[in-house]
Amino acid sequence: MTQEQVYLRIVDILQETFDIDPSRISPDARLGEDLDIDSIDAIDLIVQLKPLMGSGLDPEAFKSVRTVADVVDAIYGMMNATADVPLST
Repeated sequence: MTQEQVYLRIVDILQETFDIDPSRISPDARLGEDLDIDSIDAIDLIVQLKPLMGSGLDPEAFKSVRTVADVVDAIYGMMNATADVPLST
């Protein structure tokens, strides 16, 4: 998945799960201040993102997330870190 695809999936989740108007969603949108995502909502967002990651989702990576772009970067980074792990032989 590209970063753009991750972003579009996150936009879909924000729209479907939290009923956020797409015009409010941008990479710079702050989760709390701009989108009214509180800590409980953030957990719901992580749960929705888990299928993208499988078992490679690290909730600790979300502690410093503040914007939609931060979420994209965290997910994309974890996806690439998981893809770079060599398979056992």
